[in-house]
Amino acid sequence: RIEEAFMAKKNRRKAARSEQKSDEVTRVADAPEGLAGRSFLYVGGRDCQVAHLRAVADGFGAELIHHDGGLREAVSRIDRVLPSVDCVFCPIDCISHDACVRVKSGCKKFNKAFIPLRNGSKSSLERALHSMNERGNG
Repeated sequence: RIEEAFMAKKNRRKAARSEQKSDEVTRVADAPEGLAGRSFLYVGGRDCQVAHLRAVADGFGAELIHHDGGLREAVSRIDRVLPSVDCVFCPIDCISHDACVRVKSGCKKFNKAFIPLRNGSKSSLERALHSMNERGNG
């Protein structure tokens, strides 16, 4: 399920890049350049927050892929998504130990940034993205 959604979004992003700049969505065009077009994996957190977290990422022109950390989705799916994202966020208050270990080892294996968040709030993600954007580490 997560792989199909990711591939569909990836194909849409690829098609959008091939269009002329005049056809770009205004919101993405106005987003900070540093994170525009980037893809992030968010592992854990609360299901009720996912739509809000995606809206925050959209505001930066980035895509947020969510994995529940093993509650309903297999933790092994993290390994299949990791190679195709730019970095991974994990709220340390809302993630299983197994999922956290899996994410950290996968990030090392695929040379991806691992960014632990203090909690699963919208503002924690927003601060992290803002900080990344300011540093130019998108």
